[in-house]
Amino acid sequence: MPPMPAANRAQEPSTWQKLKMGAMMGGGVGLTIGFIFGSYSILRGGSGPRGFLATLSQYMLSSAATFSFFLAIGSVIRNDALLPPHMEAARLQLLPPLVRSKAEGAMLVRARWDAERARRTAA
Repeated sequence: MPPMPAANRAQEPSTWQKLKMGAMMGGGVGLTIGFIFGSYSILRGGSGPRGFLATLSQYMLSSAATFSFFLAIGSVIRNDALLPPHMEAARLQLLPPLVRSKAEGAMLVRARWDAERARRTAA
């Protein structure tokens, strides 16, 4: 029997749950954007031979499909990490800073230039 999760920490969603959540959010955003742009296009250029409802639904569904596809992929990529977010934040806090002083940067550049010169003269 697997151990019970800690009471004070909620279990994180799986990759499949993140994918579904991103797709649902993208679908909602896409339907809204499709309604706005489709209505504007119909008001500006007319509904065309298929009629108002068919044209608007095509705008809404194509926009929803596009947004849902990209938000689903983006939510999985964004949240797909080996470490949980709180552990990643702790790891980044414990690392030494990558910012160096001007003098240290100049010394590193000089050392690289000297190494490059030595390689060119040796070759």
